[in-house]
Amino acid sequence: MSTGPGALSAPAHNPDHDTTRNRTFSSLKVRNYRLFFTGAIVSNTGTWMARITQDWLVLSLTGSAAAVGITTALQFLPMLLFGLYGGVIADRYPKRYLLMISQGALGLCGLALAVLTLSGHVQVWHVYLIALLLGMVTVVDNPARQSFYSELVGPAQVRNAVSLNSANFQSARLVGPAVAGALIASVGSGYAFLVNGLSFLAPLASLMLMRTSELHQVERAPRGKGQLREGLRYVAGRPELIWPIALVGFVGTFGFNFPIWLTAFSDDVFHAGAGTYGFLNTLMAVGSLIGALLAARRGTSRLRLLVGGAVAFGVLEIAAALSPSFWLFALLLVPIGMFGLTVNVTANSSVQLATDPVMRGRVMSLYMMVFVGGTPVGAPLLGWITDTYGARVGFATGGAVSLVAAVVIGLVLARLGGLRVKVEMRGRHPHVRFVPREHLATAA
Repeated sequence: MSTGPGALSAPAHNPDHDTTRNRTFSSLKVRNYRLFFTGAIVSNTGTWMARITQDWLVLSLTGSAAAVGITTALQFLPMLLFGLYGGVIADRYPKRYLLMISQGALGLCGLALAVLTLSGHVQVWHVYLIALLLGMVTVVDNPARQSFYSELVGPAQVRNAVSLNSANFQSARLVGPAVAGALIASVGSGYAFLVNGLSFLAPLASLMLMRTSELHQVERAPRGKGQLREGLRYVAGRPELIWPIALVGFVGTFGFNFPIWLTAFSDDVFHAGAGTYGFLNTLMAVGSLIGALLAARRGTSRLRLLVGGAVAFGVLEIAAALSPSFWLFALLLVPIGMFGLTVNVTANSSVQLATDPVMRGRVMSLYMMVFVGGTPVGAPLLGWITDTYGARVGFATGGAVSLVAAVVIGLVLARLGGLRVKVEMRGRHPHVRFVPREHLATAA
């Protein structure tokens, strides 16, 4: 896929190894990855409980979808401002120790919000502040965690490990919202935050139990000036990196504002409560889990799959926004989750495999910066559109931007690859495909 130096870090095609590599759960054969995976199941469940509870708490305190957007924006603002510095830190220091520190800090933030809520003193500015603190921690946690996969399983299994981690995250999304909804309805929001804070003990234990001798050693960047600029120059000179990162930036900024839209649809369109909000999140998680398991079975990360997934994602969001009934809207969330996860995993793994190991932390920090760091721009904007023009217009706007970005970047990638669009009429229906330019000229 890549012709740059980073392509050397990607596994070469070897038919003898395809069967093993394409097995859905092959990374779980690695003991260190099993520990990491198990700890993540617990903390991810707590994280999803906290996300659902946080969004519903803010909506209850303010009655505003825009306030939910501000909370989301504050959580991701540090990634936008400081994300690249987090990548420099991840390339310079042992990632296992960085993750121990960051996971402990995330747990403390969860416990702080639990104490405020259980004591009855929580105010919306408390939620804003803790969201900002969480964002500061993830500046280091995200690139360290994303680039740690290659140390856990080696480069040949990176794609499978990324996909299984996404499946892990989405599996927790099936359980977390349902548990959160039950706790909110029965004993209040504070206990959901308490469970989240305690859940980070699991990944801390898994990191401590790892056998460091079995980690795949990678070169660490030495101390020096200009490392951030070096990372930016590295990405700028490689189309196989910059265009997938640009596409997930548009999709993440405008298409992934589900806390805003699902709270607005639950409250304003369907006039339901926290239970329905949790149910809609669960349906999206089902689709995301399906997408993650399908991605784990694939042996390669093709850019055409990335573009096609983004096109389908945008179209489905527009269709859901225009859905006349609750059940049609709910059912469309399943394929939306599936294609959204396909975009994320395909872009993530293709970027990792095309990057030299010594640069991986900085490249993945840029990836995460544009994927989630755009939220401080997209969330308040889409929250304002949702409050002003309604949930349907807000959701359709996010889908339309994702669709246009996918089409434009798909055409750019096709041009860089020496391809052109060819439209053929097959019966009454047009058929669109990419063909080499020489083939098109010969056919003409």
